[in-house]
Formats: sequence, structure tokens, C-alpha cells
Amino acid sequence: MGLYIGVMSGTSLDGIDVAIVDINPHDISLLAAETYPFDNHLRKDLLKLINAGRSHLQQLGQIDMALGYAYSAAINQLLDETHIAASDIEAIGCHGQTIYHAPEAAYPFSMQIGNAHVIAEETGINTVADFRQHDMILGGQGAPLVPAFHQALFQDSKRNRVIANIGGIGNITVLPVGNADKVTGFDTGPGNVLLDQWYQQHHNDLYDDNGQWARDGEVDQALLGLLLSDPFFLQPAPKSTGREYFNLNWLTQKLAELDKPIKAKAVQKTLLQMTANSMSDAIRHYAQHTDDVYVCGGGAHNEVLMQALRDALPGMTVQTTADLGLAPDWVEACAFAWLARQFMHHLPGNLPSVTGARKASLLGALYSSSDAS
Repeated sequence: MGLYIGVMSGTSLDGIDVAIVDINPHDISLLAAETYPFDNHLRKDLLKLINAGRSHLQQLGQIDMALGYAYSAAINQLLDETHIAASDIEAIGCHGQTIYHAPEAAYPFSMQIGNAHVIAEETGINTVADFRQHDMILGGQGAPLVPAFHQALFQDSKRNRVIANIGGIGNITVLPVGNADKVTGFDTGPGNVLLDQWYQQHHNDLYDDNGQWARDGEVDQALLGLLLSDPFFLQPAPKSTGREYFNLNWLTQKLAELDKPIKAKAVQKTLLQMTANSMSDAIRHYAQHTDDVYVCGGGAHNEVLMQALRDALPGMTVQTTADLGLAPDWVEACAFAWLARQFMHHLPGNLPSVTGARKASLLGALYSSSDAS
């Protein structure tokens, strides 16, 4: 038995996901998982930092430390609730909170915060973090990193599968039958990020629960066409993106180009359709022989979005990863537990066919705890 903890707080900033996973070479079992809400002040500070794209250095340092303590508290709480000792955990894999992702910069980088030194000392467990940088130094996008885990857990010998993650940003992993072809994957564009941000502008809540607000809206075809004409959607893979590109400023500019009034609910429904269409277009283009699409991430709970995806992919079954034995909420946290194990066993964590890196590589850096053996 090898127990690892995965920690993930995604683009949507809807909470801290913590998963305790039993991993060995032949089996991956989720033992426990929970989502812990952000402190309101910390969440607002993170949103302000991400949306502004700039910060006073003191503020950045404080948020980095505060997030490290928040991650640590969530990990310790799950260990307490499950009566699992820290000494039983081999390592923590913490993705950190992405505050800026710039794969096309003169010196490509991706910045995640959530101080891993704090996590290691506060939990007493060796922690692996900073997963993206090595892939980017090798010429990769540094994202998405979860496809290697998708391959390890979900690839099938008889069915061509796609794993579609609808978090804040959407991405797909193409899993052809067996190992006959390379696994591929990339970010497809906005997942929930614009849906959530637009909803928050019009409601005192974080997201449109099960797509109820969008359900009765009308898709505005002119707006949909304008949104999908963005160069990102036409860019070939490998590619990755984030909130620094797809945000309310981006949407506001598109609405201004259209120069006509659109009801708020219609904008919400159109954003939902954009997510479904951008993902289905990518699947049809890069994985036209797909038999089954399995959705994970928060979007799996939005039945209106799920139905839009089914309608856009006739001939393919569209389900959630729960049908493969892992609830859609925990796939990414489990993936970073798996990536921590890869690091601790000196095994590569990236897929060059996904990220575009020159070669497979060990991902992450170790932050040792003075209490760990």
C-alpha cells in the first residue's frame, strides 16, 4: 500500500479539493476526498490578484503564505476525519493556485502559489509541487498535466475514449484503443470560468447550479459565432490557456463588437453553448473515431451543459467518469496524488504528445518536512 494525497484548487476557485489515494503499480483506489471552502477574504484576494495580473510584492508573498496554510489546514482536517496518520502518507502532490499562465511569453512560464514549504511543515509530510515548470523548459505548454493520469487509469483496450475535463478551463484527453496511437490532449477553451463570472455579476451566488438560469435562455447565434471565431479556438494543438485570456474583459469586448442588446440569461446560455461547441469541435477534429466521452470536473454536474455536449456529439456516448469508477469531482486531485508518486519513484509525469515538450520528464520539486522519515 502506498498512500498519497492530492490537492487541487482550480480556475473556478470554488474550494480546495483534497484526496487520499492508495496507489500501486497495478491499482489506484480513492480512499477519501473532500472539498473545503476558501476563506472569503483569501478567495477575494486570489480573485483580485488573478484578475489584475499584477500585485505588490508584499501582497503576493502574503497570499502565497496564506494559501499554503489553507492547503495545510484542509489536508490536516481530512486526515483527522479519516483517522489516517500523517506518517502513513508517502507524499503530498499539490498543484497550487495558478495566478498566471504564459506559455507564449519570450521566456515561457506558469506561476502557481500556495507555499509548499508551509504545507510540508504544517502537515509533517514531504510535499511535491511546482509541476509545470520543467515541462515548459523543455518546450512544452506545461498543461494540461492530467492526461498522463487519464491514460494510466482510463485507457481501454476495446473502446476509443475521450476524457473531457470541464473545470474553469476545458480540456480533453484522447485515449485511443490500447497504445496503437499516441495519447493527445489540450485545453479547448473556457469551461465554467465565464459561466461562473457572468452568473456572479447577476446573482449573489458563485455558480449557476445545474444550469438552471441558462436552461430557459435563448442561444444568440450571432454572439456564439463571434465568440467561437476567437483565434484560440482555431489554434492547433498543443495549446493551453487560462483566466488571463478568457475573462470578463474578453467577454465584454466581444459584446461590444456585436453592438446590440442581449438579455443576461441569453448571454449565459450562449456561453454554455460555446463551452459545449468548442469541446465537441475539438473532439470531432482530433478524435473522430471516439466511442465514449467521459466528463469530469464541475461541469459534469451541469445537466444543461451535459445535454448540450450530447447533442453536439451524436453517435458518441457522453457520461461522467463516475461510470468508470471515479467521481468527476476528484479526478484532478487524484491526478496530483499520482504525479507525486511518479516523482517519488523517479518516473516521468508529462506526455510530450500532449504538452509539446521535447521529451518525457520528471515533474515537480520536493519540499521536505523535518518530521517526515
